[in-house]
Amino acid sequence: MKGFNYYIGIDVSKLTLDISVFCDDAKSTKTAYYKIENSEKSIAQFVKKTLNGYELKQVLFCFEDTGIYAVPLSYYLSINELVYWKVPSLEIKRSKGISRGKDDKIDSKDIAFYAYRNLDKFRPSKMPSESIQKLRLLFTEREKLLKSLSSFEKTAENKDFLSKTVYKVVESANKSVIKKLKDTIQLIENEMLTIISSEEKLRRQYELITSIPGIGRQTAIYLLIATKGFESFENWRQLACYAGVAPFPYQSGTSIRGRNKVHPFADKKLKSLLNMCALIAVRYDKELKTYYEKKCAEGKSKMLVINNVRCKLLARTFAVINRNSPFINTQKFAG
Repeated sequence: MKGFNYYIGIDVSKLTLDISVFCDDAKSTKTAYYKIENSEKSIAQFVKKTLNGYELKQVLFCFEDTGIYAVPLSYYLSINELVYWKVPSLEIKRSKGISRGKDDKIDSKDIAFYAYRNLDKFRPSKMPSESIQKLRLLFTEREKLLKSLSSFEKTAENKDFLSKTVYKVVESANKSVIKKLKDTIQLIENEMLTIISSEEKLRRQYELITSIPGIGRQTAIYLLIATKGFESFENWRQLACYAGVAPFPYQSGTSIRGRNKVHPFADKKLKSLLNMCALIAVRYDKELKTYYEKKCAEGKSKMLVINNVRCKLLARTFAVINRNSPFINTQKFAG
């Protein structure tokens, strides 16, 4: 891959951005360092003033994926069509090797060198659509509400052990809160469906995913969020790795011969949703039920077979998306 002339490493924090600019043509490893406010206005001023005279198409901006703190930077770079690379924090940390202490200025320099040294891994990043951003925020709020609802519903356990007069002091307030939480969850779910329906591409993808036996509404919505409308992953195997359901070998030399197993680095929410989908699929989908029973009869562990079903569901998801047609249960045509 053709390199860039300038590599800009940015250490993102809540209030500030530490920026190091490394020039590929430089004879030394010296870098220019800047510190600015973490706001779209400050970022715009930095690009217009400090990078004035740079050929921006030859500049690669690289920074860690720090969630909401990186949004102003990502948004400005996206709307101005500047090339940037958002990298997981752990990947940059491990690429540094042994390090002691922490300093934002040094971190920004390390990020710039990471981009320079790992250009073969480079894939341009881009902001997800506004609809995907809304869905992500709504889904997160729904998760918070579900946890709160579960906590308040546990109060009812006191009813069987306390006297009526004692339990009565919280009963009315508890029921009111539970009702409000359920109503709010329903409003959020309706809003997510409204957003999906308002965009043709998302609506079609949602319909295709939910045509697969075992995959429900919330899993379909989360798949849209995690894949950014199926633009972040090229195939189901990449998504399986991201979701933590792809098995990897565990062996070394002649003494270590462990079984293949999944890795803990994963999107735990997606993995949990896929697990529920797999459990439902092996009960109600004839093809997967036959597969599950056959493998269990061969002596395979149930968890291993369930993990295989999770992978099959992801493969089916990419299949219906790629061919743009609903899932067809071929089992009913057999025999």
